[in-house]
Amino acid sequence: MLSIRIRFFAGHRDIVGQAELSLEVQDEATIGMVWEDLCVHYPRLAGYSGRILFAVNQQFATATTLLADGDEVAFIPPVSGGRS
Repeated sequence: MLSIRIRFFAGHRDIVGQAELSLEVQDEATIGMVWEDLCVHYPRLAGYSGRILFAVNQQFATATTLLADGDEVAFIPPVSGGRS
């Protein structure tokens, strides 16, 4: 088992109800697998699928990125706003 820390921002944080979550995942888990599991536990997150960025240890990643023990994972929701 791997121990990871997940960081949530904006709407994700509102859905989950906290900014960080510690989680135990299976060896050879990918960031995409973790996202899918979170969507099962927090169904409203599924609405963001296909529109988020993944990061591992503050580096952009893909859904197929393998995780390691102690990794910090972030799911970054789409952002908008600003002035034109």
